[in-house]
Amino acid sequence: MTAPIISFIGWSGVGKTTFLERLIPALKARGIRLALLKQDGHEFDMDKEGKDSWRFTQSGADVVTIANQAHAAVLLNRPTDFSEILAHVRDVDLILTEGYHNLHYPQIEIHRKGFETLRCLYPDQLIALVTDEPLAADAPQFGFEDLEPVCRLLLDQLPASPC
Repeated sequence: MTAPIISFIGWSGVGKTTFLERLIPALKARGIRLALLKQDGHEFDMDKEGKDSWRFTQSGADVVTIANQAHAAVLLNRPTDFSEILAHVRDVDLILTEGYHNLHYPQIEIHRKGFETLRCLYPDQLIALVTDEPLAADAPQFGFEDLEPVCRLLLDQLPASPC
């Protein structure tokens, strides 16, 4: 069974990453195993020029992996869709995404005053807003410091324990 997926969406620069990097430790403190899947709208390179894995990619390898005792990474050197990425995620209780505003999963929108209005494409999937100003939206609204209530909201998305 796939873990619940919650998408954190919002315009670039509103603080999605900053909020998530504060939220993740709060969830981990509750024993939640989680995955974070980040969509990047720009070109990115996780490799370092000159390193072996970079050289393998440059030589034309379609998939390059690198692993040690503590970490592993898989570099897919081709376009991938969300379902293919999701297939690599195992043994977690919760999957959070950053970006992926076009997916039809429950969404929490991060909003700041001065940015365009809401980005949410599926109002029926909007389960909360994290914002620094009141907005006309039919979803609970939290401030950027409200980690505890957002944690509780996310925990409520988890299936009930069979015990």
